[in-house]
Amino acid sequence: MSKPEITQGMIDAYDEYTHLTLDRRGFMQKLTALAGSGAAAAAIMPMLAANQANAAIVEETDARLDVSDVTYPGASGEMKGYLAIPKDAADRLPAVIVIHENRGLNPHIRDVARRMALEGFVALAPDFLSPNGGTPANEDEARSMFQSLDMAGATANGEATRAFLAGHEKTNGKVGAIGFCWGGGMVNRMAVASPELGAGVAYYGSQAPADQVPSIQAPLMLHYAGLDERINAGIDAYKAALDANGKTYELHMYEGVNHAFNNDTSSARYDKAAADLAWSRTVEFLKKNLA
Repeated sequence: MSKPEITQGMIDAYDEYTHLTLDRRGFMQKLTALAGSGAAAAAIMPMLAANQANAAIVEETDARLDVSDVTYPGASGEMKGYLAIPKDAADRLPAVIVIHENRGLNPHIRDVARRMALEGFVALAPDFLSPNGGTPANEDEARSMFQSLDMAGATANGEATRAFLAGHEKTNGKVGAIGFCWGGGMVNRMAVASPELGAGVAYYGSQAPADQVPSIQAPLMLHYAGLDERINAGIDAYKAALDANGKTYELHMYEGVNHAFNNDTSSARYDKAAADLAWSRTVEFLKKNLA
């Protein structure tokens, strides 16, 4: 059987399902119409969704790392997270907060934290669903939880995470943040709310409101996907506000790729060339600003 063809319309419908108002039943109806049959839609769906079985680029047992599930003080309660630290580092290291998509702290984000640790950072991936009991195993349930998440509280928990890492015995006190999708938007929120944030990298994340840009102190790196019309609609206003207020930032547009191009567990949307380039830029940017 030949591999099903994934069209842009299918990817756009999946984005509507995962980020907007389309429910699962409505999405499958739309996907069936686009694919031509229920059987074709059933074959295509796993290619659009993230397959967590494909998550590990860096194994959890990698001997170069110390990894652990941790708890630490949040803004108004306990936060859970996943901490990855390079073994045998001679000096204290810069720290990076790795912020998940709207699926919560899943195996893919844990893997990204390990990758970041291997680049020479203390990496902490917080579970921003901690106030609601933590990330559930069911991704649709997790997505629903984000719809009612208190965003002011989540932003405050981001600052609490920064403060925890700044005081950690293994860090040099300098903390940056990298986030993807929902997490990219959270990076922009943290840049507004956290004057001590050392650097922020937002992958295809919603932008901070223009009137809040004057509060941003951290240098920013903004990665966008050329085909991501929903998120890209906010770029011009954000860029204008950043320029008008003299903020330090880099903006990179990756033409011909989709939202979530960095997520290698989603075969239909992942783009290795764009992901590798964005990652190399990200690591260089964080090392420069958190040294």
